[in-house]
Amino acid sequence: MKIRELAQHWEENAKGRLTKTEYAIHLDVEAAARLAAIAEMYPKRSTEELLGELIGAALEELEASFPYIKGQQVIATDEEGDPLYEDVGPTPRFLTLSRRYLHDLSTSGDKPKH
Repeated sequence: MKIRELAQHWEENAKGRLTKTEYAIHLDVEAAARLAAIAEMYPKRSTEELLGELIGAALEELEASFPYIKGQQVIATDEEGDPLYEDVGPTPRFLTLSRRYLHDLSTSGDKPKH
């Protein structure tokens, strides 16, 4: 979900699956003020839900911002027959680690191993 889609999501009050793991963070004063404003605008959502969704959306946008770095290995061809090369940038590693941690969180009581 993109950051710009969060307000609509909050308006619809959808719920997602949450972990049992808690994270404590300190916000700078400006971010805390913005969070308080959002919490007042969307009172059906707890501050923790808002933070979780903001972080989730930011992580999706971060993943999308990773640069594609063309590798040596051809992994497929496009519809015109041109070669598509493996991505040797940060995206494949991020996706592999994300899948591993998702598996760990799903099978080991929500405690990430890092």
